Amino acid sequence: MIPPKFPDNEKERIAELKKYNLLDTLSENDFDNITSLIAVICEVPVSLITLLDTDRNFFKSHFGLDFNQSPRNISFCGHAILQDEELFIVEDATKDERFKNNPLIYDNNAIFYAGVPLINPKGFKLGTLCIFDEKPRQLTEIQIVTLKALAKQVINLFELRKKNNLLTDFQKELQQRNERLVNFAHVVSHDLKSPLANITSLTRMLREENFETLSKDSELYLNYIEESSFTLKNYINGILKFYKADELLEAQKQDVELKKLFEEIDEILITEDIIFEYPQKGVLTNVNKAALTQIFLNLIDNSLKYNLNEKRLVSVKYIEDPDFHKFSIKDNGMGIDLGVQEEIFNLFKTTGIKDRDGKEGTGIGLATVKSLVSKLGGSISLESEPEKGSTFTFTVQK
Repeated sequence: MIPPKFPDNEKERIAELKKYNLLDTLSENDFDNITSLIAVICEVPVSLITLLDTDRNFFKSHFGLDFNQSPRNISFCGHAILQDEELFIVEDATKDERFKNNPLIYDNNAIFYAGVPLINPKGFKLGTLCIFDEKPRQLTEIQIVTLKALAKQVINLFELRKKNNLLTDFQKELQQRNERLVNFAHVVSHDLKSPLANITSLTRMLREENFETLSKDSELYLNYIEESSFTLKNYINGILKFYKADELLEAQKQDVELKKLFEEIDEILITEDIIFEYPQKGVLTNVNKAALTQIFLNLIDNSLKYNLNEKRLVSVKYIEDPDFHKFSIKDNGMGIDLGVQEEIFNLFKTTGIKDRDGKEGTGIGLATVKSLVSKLGGSISLESEPEKGSTFTFTVQK
């Protein structure tokens, strides 16, 4: 018997093999279907998908055997990956010097062997798709073509699994980073709120105690401090709301009457100088009310803040769609310049325009809305023209 040698690139080959995370894994239907199919087509009792580890052959799929690995130094596959041929065939192992006295012949009656090296896109031979028979024989042309084709399919499955593993790892890492970011946002906001409240309170006390003696410049400086404190407070609250948005998605779904939903929003946001139009009938079945309410509150509040008219108008319409709940929110406000519309849903992106109270936005509210809409399976768009108002249209998957 002649034990198979190691390939010249053995170290690199083993490193490449381990990237697939296939060694010592359980059976999978996709691979077992291939070994059972090739066994039927080639009319053999044994077919294997082997992976050549450092000192063993691990069988990712084994048809006709009740064990899943064997020593590499007696393996047929060890010889197969050393060849340049697309298919390595041993018609009668008892007459081949490489396999004389090989225990596989006497213990497992492995007389005939055919194996196709499993070559990944980088050119490394990870293992083989192989078959065994208990008697000397030859393969037909159709059997040879099928064996080669299914070997390529095995590699495709390897690559797909590898990509899925990488995607899963990336998603886990992204989730961990997001959790750390959320925790960081909570800690920072908590640590900032207390000194920020102190600054605001001390500024007001200073103004009240020195009301009659403050110069115009001092009064202006105090106003700057208060305005900056107010802006920072909005940023902190906005960031917290943005990172808490995912918690809304965990709320239990329920049936929602549109009229009642907007009556609740009316009580929160609407004053006498506002015309608020909304659907008077209709029921949304099995929706996330908490997330949907937050979307409406953000969009309607924006429509009201960025509106300098004496009579402010906000009109909400529900549009029938077979696959989505579709809403439009139209206002008669300031409108948004075309050059900003593409980026308006990005975090911290603002229009640069101050609202009716002279405050500039944080660029967090619309980013929160887009995040919620996306996670509800929908999309959001904007049509707007300066001085003529805006229409936000969004969908939520049914």
